[in-house]
Amino acid sequence: MPEGDTVFRTARRLHQALAGAELTVTDLRWAGVAEVDLTGRSTLEVVSRGKHVLHRVEGGVTIHSHLRMDGQWRVAATSDVSARDLGDHRLRAVVGTSVWTCLGRLLGMLDVVPTSEEHTLVGHLGPDLLGPDWDASEALHRVRAHPDVAVGEALLDQRNLAGIGTMYAAESLFLQRLHPWTPIAELPDGALEALVDRARRLLLLNRENAVQTTTGRGGREPTTWVHARSGRPCLRCGATVRVSMIGPAPRERTMFSCPACQGGPGPADDGRPQEPLGSAGGRGGEVRRRSRGAGRRSY
Repeated sequence: MPEGDTVFRTARRLHQALAGAELTVTDLRWAGVAEVDLTGRSTLEVVSRGKHVLHRVEGGVTIHSHLRMDGQWRVAATSDVSARDLGDHRLRAVVGTSVWTCLGRLLGMLDVVPTSEEHTLVGHLGPDLLGPDWDASEALHRVRAHPDVAVGEALLDQRNLAGIGTMYAAESLFLQRLHPWTPIAELPDGALEALVDRARRLLLLNRENAVQTTTGRGGREPTTWVHARSGRPCLRCGATVRVSMIGPAPRERTMFSCPACQGGPGPADDGRPQEPLGSAGGRGGEVRRRSRGAGRRSY
């Protein structure tokens, strides 16, 4: 699932393409909103809230989308959009102006609500690490309200703080040398504050980068310390990176860590050989801009 920095860039690119311009097409291919027609209205702004995209339109209407695992918004010059593009079975939304058209593929959620009722879709989220209203004290308060929960699970719970996915959770815990399965109540003094600050700094650094990196490297060099590197040597100590599940079913997530650097393997790790899992430094959900030539709650 795309991380908060990817969703931030997605919303920013949509805003750049649409803000202030009159919509000439709103084709929403989703049950319950397929009849909505917002053509003739102007886009006020497109913003992110955690992993959600809020497209606010003139007249007090918001188009809400969530990328989930495979979704993406692509921006193309309207003159370049072909009948084949519009016939793509993966399309869930087409929103555009005379200049730019935004194509939402494989979106995980799509809603249209009064802007005044956005809270029904995103009101459950904790403070947004990339938002202008970021409140570290409130985020820490929410995390500490559940002292028996594992710190890695707490980081991934968007009701505590919004924007951290499996990559930033694993990378932040590694960099802070914390075992992901340590209960919140057992963390050393100051460790939680430093961990949240680390995660936010990583997100802030990467919100300007199309290719995410937590190592400062790129190209053929590893862009993450442990995420997606199960079975490979730890870049710090050389021990083998492991992956295990964290959190309760059915919301468990993958968690990568170095047992040597972070205090041991996960509780469910059976010790069997593991292969690299996933794709480190991926660009899932990233808006790709090409120039000429009411669903379930999601965390």
